[in-house]
Amino acid sequence: MLPSSPPALPPTRYRIVPLDLHAHLYQVSVTVDTPDAAGQALRLPTWVPGSYLIREFARHFVTVRAECNGIPVAITKTRKDTWQAVPCAGPLVVTAQVYAHDMSVRTAYLDAQRGYFNGASMFLCPVGREAAPCIVDIAATAGMDGWQVATALPRDGAAAGGFGTYRAADYDELIDHPVETGVLATASFTAGGVPHAIAVAGRQHGDLPRLARDLARVCQWQVDLFGGAPFERYLFQIVAVTEGYGGLEHRASTSLICRRDELPRVGEERIDDAYLNLLGLASHEYFHAWNVKRIKPAAFVPYALAQENYTRQLWAFEGITSYYDDLALLRCGLIDAPRYLELLARVITTVLRTPGRAVQSVADSSFDAWIKFYRADENTPNAGVSYYAKGALVACLLDLELRRDDTSSLNALMRVLWERFGKPGIGVPEGGILAVASELAGRDLAPFFARYVDGTAELPLAAMLAEIGVDMMLRASTGAKDRGGKPAGSAIDRSTLGLRVGADMKLSTVLRDGPAMRAGLSAGDVLMAVDGMKASADAVAALLAHGTPGTRVRVHAFRRDELFEVDATLDAAPLDTCMLALAAAPSAAALARRKAWLGV
Repeated sequence: MLPSSPPALPPTRYRIVPLDLHAHLYQVSVTVDTPDAAGQALRLPTWVPGSYLIREFARHFVTVRAECNGIPVAITKTRKDTWQAVPCAGPLVVTAQVYAHDMSVRTAYLDAQRGYFNGASMFLCPVGREAAPCIVDIAATAGMDGWQVATALPRDGAAAGGFGTYRAADYDELIDHPVETGVLATASFTAGGVPHAIAVAGRQHGDLPRLARDLARVCQWQVDLFGGAPFERYLFQIVAVTEGYGGLEHRASTSLICRRDELPRVGEERIDDAYLNLLGLASHEYFHAWNVKRIKPAAFVPYALAQENYTRQLWAFEGITSYYDDLALLRCGLIDAPRYLELLARVITTVLRTPGRAVQSVADSSFDAWIKFYRADENTPNAGVSYYAKGALVACLLDLELRRDDTSSLNALMRVLWERFGKPGIGVPEGGILAVASELAGRDLAPFFARYVDGTAELPLAAMLAEIGVDMMLRASTGAKDRGGKPAGSAIDRSTLGLRVGADMKLSTVLRDGPAMRAGLSAGDVLMAVDGMKASADAVAALLAHGTPGTRVRVHAFRRDELFEVDATLDAAPLDTCMLALAAAPSAAALARRKAWLGV
């Protein structure tokens, strides 16, 4: 006799109402038809997948109350993220007021112009009912005339783009479909036979039809890479602001923040650096629909949303995605090879300017994401490295390594990961990527991974790029705005003090073993005079551009409210600014490999 299936759980019902647009308050209620006879517990996640830091969403909960059959029921907070109601003969309704004034893509925002929420920051989960289907009523209130709703949540009675009822298969799906509301500018396109939509909040005058055409090419290339789309429709939620940048991936949507001037301008066909930033961001988050949302570390299957989930593989899930975000723009034809090499050179420049690359491996950076990457401080450049930036360079080298014998590539590796782990929903074990890469290469790649993933060896970028007909050149910086990728547009620095200056001449970072650190300067000190002249950004820039290495300069600074002076000896400016170019006369073998990689 076959065992009987457990009875289906009744749906958990949610209702979210903008309670006060000016006070930035949502009212969120959850109804449990058959609460636990011993007393129902409800828990809020402490982090949102894709953002590896404990966020403490419960701190935004202003009040929480409960009732049963219209009668108040005692409910007690038992942990920072958990509430316990006393037993009742259901249905139990728990209602919370939530403060929403965070413009990031992780939590929630509400004012008279716009509303947004990421479900992980809003929806209490009845403990023991995580697998129950969810029904969500998204309501409007006074002052929201003309507002629309943009979400990838399946509709359950709501009109397209309208307020009303939506549904989710379970709690995990519920919190993986953020909701944007407001007077939205929209566009749509099809990629891989799947409808895609764009919804833009915020004042802007972008050419959305052009954005749709360009994103269609990016998305189609990525869909083709994996052999099909893993969703039935997809949504790009974008909020345009004066200053801001960020994105967060979801299973069928992404939430993006961009500057207004990053949207394409009507009547202009060229892709400037600002628009390229937006295209790269959208490409990055879209690639995550496969790599992170479905191909994910075993440690994330399932997500434990009340605690950290540790893995040493974020360099692959974020780094490989960071490699492909700009590469997809090349391979779909939006940019050419020289423009792509400029973008890659900027990533190399970022890593070369991070002394911590010799201290922390990308595997260690991945593991410590919970306590380091999202909590950067003045010593971060000295002690750590980004698993995004250096991870992208490791991915690039792995791609070139797999292409050595013209038998494989990183494309092939991603397709194998998709078929073996993503499609069946199996997490990639620690060491799984090494195993697949070695299989595809036909040789053991453990030494490669030991040096560049688990170790801190300098990446052999120049040598490996030269093998495929790409020249790598290094020079000194021309100043704080020099991101690399291009020839120097002005005089390069001859010397360095080994420091980074923030607002009001306050030192944001003092680089390890540099002149400033050797002289006794520290982050937080405020420069007052350098070499007898009043300290200013221009004065420091002039000193570095014209100063001779080995020259001693007198520095006056405040530490807290105490004035002090030190002598610093200028070092030669480091060659930490990268440019890449197509080699003029590569060998036939190098040219063939370059064409396979870059198309030229």
